[in-house]
Amino acid sequence: MSQQLNDAQQFNTSQEIVWTLTPAITVGRAIVSASQRLSEAGCDTPRLDAQVILAHVLGQDRSWLFAHHDYQLSDQEIERYTELIARRARREPVAYLIGRKEFYGLEFLVDRRVLIPRPETELLVDAALGQIASRSREPVLVADVGTGSGAIAVAVAVNAPGSRVYAVDISPEALAVARENLRRLDGDGRVRLFLGDLLTPLPEPVDIIVANLPYIPVKVLETLDPDVRDYEPPMALAGGEEGLQQIERLLEQAPRFLKPDGTILLEIGHDQGEVVRELAQRMEPRPRYVGVRQDYSGHDRLVTIEL
Repeated sequence: MSQQLNDAQQFNTSQEIVWTLTPAITVGRAIVSASQRLSEAGCDTPRLDAQVILAHVLGQDRSWLFAHHDYQLSDQEIERYTELIARRARREPVAYLIGRKEFYGLEFLVDRRVLIPRPETELLVDAALGQIASRSREPVLVADVGTGSGAIAVAVAVNAPGSRVYAVDISPEALAVARENLRRLDGDGRVRLFLGDLLTPLPEPVDIIVANLPYIPVKVLETLDPDVRDYEPPMALAGGEEGLQQIERLLEQAPRFLKPDGTILLEIGHDQGEVVRELAQRMEPRPRYVGVRQDYSGHDRLVTIEL
């Protein structure tokens, strides 16, 4: 019998694999065993997931694990690790299991009330910071529409001291998570939260609108990875029949909520660049510039609209 099977016990109960670790197992063997279980469950990064989850259970950095392969887990640590690995094997996202996600160099609290911040969304922050830097007057007013965890709003505020950010979401549950992240990360109090639909809660016109709105077509939702489909909030994903419902509504409202020379920055789906460009060019007043930028994988990801 292989060492991996010696370290972990697996058996079937009502078609479900039950996975447990042997007592006093070491860090190194626990990671190997958990990695095998997650690989069998179809996780894309089983070893990384196993390491991140174990570091969380032990209250250590992941780098600590590499220097302590022979550390023996206590019964309580084994029980907690087993529970979390079982949940990950059911494809619950690691960010929800450990309750946090790094974004733009900051650590945000996340749970199932909010979308998990994605690396590609950092392009939106980059673009917002570039727009802020190009403006001479201060403060630059920014609206983050569909703020969720507050990741975009806080990342902009922390990295652009000359900005003030209005963060809007239609979900009271999402705003509760954002409020906690503001408490932890927005020490200067430059982000204000607003409950409501798209731009309507804004107290005044802004210079820049940043929005990562739901853009996944309804027909595509069922094809998503189970990590996303079964756990992340549908309200933050589903963008209507073609994925453009909320984007169209935002573009209709935007001219009333933008200052002269205002800018709109939109995250979009990988195949939506041209259709969103066409929607933007039909705006009144007609934009003086509409551009589509690709992400690091070469997919359409960001639309810039300058009025």
